[in-house]
Amino acid sequence: MRVGILGGTGDFGRALATRLRIAGYDVTIGSRDAARAEATATELRVEGAANADVARQTDLVVLAVNADAALQTAHSLARSIGSTPLLCVASELRFADGTARPASQGRSLAERVADAVPGPVVAGLHSLAARTLARAEPPDEDALVCGDAADAKEIVLELAGTLVAGRAYDAGPLSSARALEGMTAVIVNLNRRYRGHAGIRLTGLK
Repeated sequence: MRVGILGGTGDFGRALATRLRIAGYDVTIGSRDAARAEATATELRVEGAANADVARQTDLVVLAVNADAALQTAHSLARSIGSTPLLCVASELRFADGTARPASQGRSLAERVADAVPGPVVAGLHSLAARTLARAEPPDEDALVCGDAADAKEIVLELAGTLVAGRAYDAGPLSSARALEGMTAVIVNLNRRYRGHAGIRLTGLK
């Protein structure tokens, strides 16, 4: 399966592309600057192109741009993305007094992205950090995924399971992205307070 990562030249996009390549996926990374995407792709041993070209040529689109650009990117590339399933990994955060907080008390970023594109949207991987994904071994964590379209969610669950040493779990409908995105703020605060690299590992599930 071909996976296209929009914003693939960023830290998370680079780590995700490398991990997926190792897992056997056909990966293309995108950027607003095609030359930058191609240069980074050569370094990572994947393919690279402009974001719009990536969106048109993949089986799964991963929206890995910065959170403040995610909605605009989704709107601008909606026609290129078309009916292709999209995975939204971003979380909107605001920072005050050295503490991270969810940026919105309403609908999640993933839900708003779903309004912008015609195809199904799945949210997930919010607890995975670029630094841990970039390590030689998969992180000893679980991955959480949510969405309303069963087929699209199954694709993402299979992909997510290749990224971690733990398991990928179905966390429910797309509205659950509000909790997953908010959890990112909790993880950021834990990492800052305890100078660590926290992730999520669930217990008590078969």
